[in-house]
Amino acid sequence: MRNERVLALAKTTLALMAECNVSPVPENFELFYNYAAGENPAVGHIIGDMIAARRTFTDAILRDLRERCFARDRTERAVNAIGDGVSTSLNEVLEKLEAATKATTDYSQTLSVASGKLEEHRSPDDLRQLLGGLITSTRQMHERARSLEGELLNSSRQVNDLKSQLDNVRREALTDPLTGVANRKAFDTNLQEAIADAQASGSALSLFMCDIDRFKLFNDTWGHQTGDQVLRLVARCISDNTKGRDTAARYGGEEFAVIVRGADSSAAINLAEQIRITVEGKKLIKKSTGDVLGSITISIGVAEFIDGETATSLIQRADTCLYRAKHAGRNRVIGDGDPRAADFEIDAA
Repeated sequence: MRNERVLALAKTTLALMAECNVSPVPENFELFYNYAAGENPAVGHIIGDMIAARRTFTDAILRDLRERCFARDRTERAVNAIGDGVSTSLNEVLEKLEAATKATTDYSQTLSVASGKLEEHRSPDDLRQLLGGLITSTRQMHERARSLEGELLNSSRQVNDLKSQLDNVRREALTDPLTGVANRKAFDTNLQEAIADAQASGSALSLFMCDIDRFKLFNDTWGHQTGDQVLRLVARCISDNTKGRDTAARYGGEEFAVIVRGADSSAAINLAEQIRITVEGKKLIKKSTGDVLGSITISIGVAEFIDGETATSLIQRADTCLYRAKHAGRNRVIGDGDPRAADFEIDAA
């Protein structure tokens, strides 16, 4: 039965890839097989929405989906490995403490026996022999204590190293590997936290969505490596202009998002304009040849949080403004209070 299900899923996967015009290479097959099998609900939801909307699965989108789909598996393997290391270190510490406890018990018994003998009438030779034994036992106990101290210090260092590795894994799990900014998972978490803070404190909160203009054309013309260079450049321009508690994230594909705490729509629009101008002022140079490929531009939609609304609603309003900016001619910022935000109908283009 299992083999029949696997074969059925494989056929479904290949048919789906052909329908979506996705190249049937192993990494794409693995991604769509996961979707067909329902093994990753979050990624499955995204792929399902794209199929329903008949959106094109570009190489950049497929790469982003693979990173989301399989990052959890990599993280779990890394966490499990670190957990095994911590378990081993703790077992070693427990063994050392058990041995130290036994040595302490033996020493205590030696002292007890010696104390009893001292109460008896002993000759000077007997006392010298007894004292020599106590000195030897005390010296051995001192050496064991020093050895245990060194072993525990070494174990402590190992545990700290493992903790540092775990912190790195957690950080990597929340970071987009291509651009170095926060990934979608981190964005979703930070947006929920920002909304909760804004509702509790009554402070302003804004969100803007950014999209690289004509990125697919650029990617198809100059190649995916240059396209990756564009993504990194835009991410750096956004990161350089967002400080403090603001969160810059790669939302997906060529789209970025910025959570701006303590900023109303006007302040967020000013920041968005600053980022837009920064990106426009950069010259893209192909590293392999040194050729200047020209400038790139971004479109940005800004929405200010309305008390009581959900994260989904806020994202949709910012995304709507982004599409208005695209329809208004690209390379511009439109906020939800901008008259142009109501002048253009949105389609799937």
